[in-house]
Amino acid sequence: MDDPKASNGSEETIVCYAPTMITTNGVWQGDNPLDYSLPLFILQLTLVVITTRVLVFILKPFRQPRVISEIVGGVILGPSVLGRSTGFANTIFPLRSVMVLETMANVGLLYFLFLVGVEMDISVIKRTGKKALVIAAAGMVLPFFTGIGFSFFLHKDSTSMNKYTYILFLGVALSVTAFPVLARILAELKLINTELGRIAMSSALINDICAWILLCFAIAVAENNNTSLASLWVILSSITFVIFCIFVVRPAISWIIRRTPEGETFSEFYICLILTGVMISGFITDAIGTHSVFGAFVFGLVIPNGPLGVTLIEKLEDFVSGLLLPLFFAMSGLKTNINAISGGATWGLLCLVIILGSAGKIAGTLLITLFYQMPVREGLTLGLLMNTKGLIEMIILNVGKDQRVLDDESFAIMVIVAVVMTSLITPVVTVIYRPARKFIPYKRRTIQRSKPDAELRVLVCVHTPRNVPTIINLLEASHPTKRSPMYVYVLHLVELTGRASAMLIVHNTRKSGRPALNRTQAQSDHIINAFENYEQHTTCVSVQPLTAISPYSTMHEDICNLAEDKRVAFIIIPFHKQQTVDGGMEATNPAFRMVNQNVLANAPCSVGILVDRGLNGSSRLAATQLSHHIAVLFFGGPDDREALSYAWRMSENQGISLTVMRFIPGDDATQPIRRNRSEDELIPEGKIVAVDGKEQMDKHDEMYINDFRAHTGNDESVIYREIIVNNGEETVASIRSMDINSHDLFIVGRGQGMISPLTAGLTDWSECPELGAIGDLLASSDFAATVSVLVVQQYVGDELNADMMEVQAYDQYAGLQLMNKRPTTMR
Repeated sequence: MDDPKASNGSEETIVCYAPTMITTNGVWQGDNPLDYSLPLFILQLTLVVITTRVLVFILKPFRQPRVISEIVGGVILGPSVLGRSTGFANTIFPLRSVMVLETMANVGLLYFLFLVGVEMDISVIKRTGKKALVIAAAGMVLPFFTGIGFSFFLHKDSTSMNKYTYILFLGVALSVTAFPVLARILAELKLINTELGRIAMSSALINDICAWILLCFAIAVAENNNTSLASLWVILSSITFVIFCIFVVRPAISWIIRRTPEGETFSEFYICLILTGVMISGFITDAIGTHSVFGAFVFGLVIPNGPLGVTLIEKLEDFVSGLLLPLFFAMSGLKTNINAISGGATWGLLCLVIILGSAGKIAGTLLITLFYQMPVREGLTLGLLMNTKGLIEMIILNVGKDQRVLDDESFAIMVIVAVVMTSLITPVVTVIYRPARKFIPYKRRTIQRSKPDAELRVLVCVHTPRNVPTIINLLEASHPTKRSPMYVYVLHLVELTGRASAMLIVHNTRKSGRPALNRTQAQSDHIINAFENYEQHTTCVSVQPLTAISPYSTMHEDICNLAEDKRVAFIIIPFHKQQTVDGGMEATNPAFRMVNQNVLANAPCSVGILVDRGLNGSSRLAATQLSHHIAVLFFGGPDDREALSYAWRMSENQGISLTVMRFIPGDDATQPIRRNRSEDELIPEGKIVAVDGKEQMDKHDEMYINDFRAHTGNDESVIYREIIVNNGEETVASIRSMDINSHDLFIVGRGQGMISPLTAGLTDWSECPELGAIGDLLASSDFAATVSVLVVQQYVGDELNADMMEVQAYDQYAGLQLMNKRPTTMR
């Protein structure tokens, strides 16, 4: 009903609440489910989540952060688009349902900001350089004054909006930078591991903390704008609450952590106690006059980083950020009525706010970067990145709307400003900033081409800790020596999802002994500690651990860029299937397969896919000596030569027994067909030059086999066998007749770029073509093997000319031998 006594003459609506209208008796009783609170809320939540997810899918090709999809989804469902239909608005989002939606949205926001506090590492600010601190300050001051300037144009004299409070809200809203959203954008742009990305992240983190302090102050002033003394009490009470959390709550939680033995899970009682503490903190800060989210955020900050934080994140993150948080952004969109922006002058002012609001941050940041003698383009890019808006700005605007500091028009303008500013960042930065990769050209891109007395650089990719033991045993068997040391770059691959930021972190920069910030870091630390322990107990090996967090679709770019940057000769990446308890093979994550295929297609060096079935093998001969039986199946071609080259290096280790089985076509075998590697679906056209000519290829194989036999002829640990077969069936039969499980590791070539009669027909039924015919056979669950397999693909891009030169040299050598009547040793 309308209240005629409204002081400002506007109409106010009073909604009556009926307790019996929560759940329905059912449609068969003649009830409409949408007339009841719970069914209506379920429908609204479902609609919000579906709309958001559809928009995320649509905007993904444009590299837009998820926050844009969530806000735009709310705007579409709100009065600006679908809500213009009175029937839709009254049926799906009636006025009586707003209270339930708002309550649930704020509960989601409460726990989300608690998780943000748990994950945030305040100590980072102490380690942040002076440059980032000054850039953060400059990036806030100028936009703040720009907001003050605009407030005089946007503010309308009315009793519901205090002018000075309005100025404060607008200034804070324009000056903030959203740290989580910025991290996502830097990840998409592949800038996170650059100096520019590190400065942007550090500056945004400082900006975020300052924004929280300003938000607390703005809320205190907004809710008590008529009594300055009340505002003072609010601020003092908030400071008291923070001190209480630091000196009382934190020690109490530390006591809970100490009472839980290391490695054991925390009891449900403690978890429930902490989750209740979040609600109590929100209640206290709401009661003293600050927003409830401030209490939840501070409560999260005082929880020590470590197992407890990991447990809380695991239990809450997916539900809160995936289901409840979109409600908050949807409510922001539902409150946004673009139709409230009336007149061309107002729309012109909106454009001016967007342009000058962005210009304020860009100008402030650019001035400081010029002072630090950074390039103008980098300064401009950094200024654009600092314009990223997100959660904290939406909280500011929502509080301003609820406290009637902002009217419908001002709120709509600022929401549009946030969306437009953030959505433009990725496309604009992509155009103006394209950092040129300055790689040092290098020739040793394969193991075969690496000199025996030179270092061997290997990039090891790891998905989970389960991959670690076999890879470490493989590296240990690779025979690092003082003459030929190994440099191992360990890259932990993590998918970029939700709010996770894409980072390439050199773990050596982290303080030793620091607890993990989240589950990903805990898993990464486990992997890194294993490899660092391997480095400490092994001579002539240097390990550099890193973590790459990016979408699976572009993960291969991180791998290939790092391989080229570090001048790596060999990449080892795990197979997408793992062995089950019953000996079968099951896919752990189908996306891993796509990563492997992309790496094979784009790698700047040789690649090995490791089918992990354990590599413990026989007992060690001594505390520092391995004992492994390794087999190489050699069919010919560059991939097989690379596989033999790696096994040859391993055979120099005293604990390694090597068996090389060379398959030779018999008299009844058909002629092999050579084809261009670029015709293979996994190899981009033009990437690898065709190898035509059966004679040249055979000569190169023969030359390499002869060289291998000449150097290992007196080595009793190396066995060389030749097996004559005529077709694929005979090849399979020969392999099956071997005592496969007496070996610890099979090393085989992928065999791409050629079709051999010895493997003809095997690819027709192969499950994983990326392993090649023989690799797929050995990795198959039907093969009943319990031995690990390393499938090798040689990089032949720049090596082909060298190969041909060696073949020509071999021809000359063979010709001289013939002239001198000295028969060459062929087998």
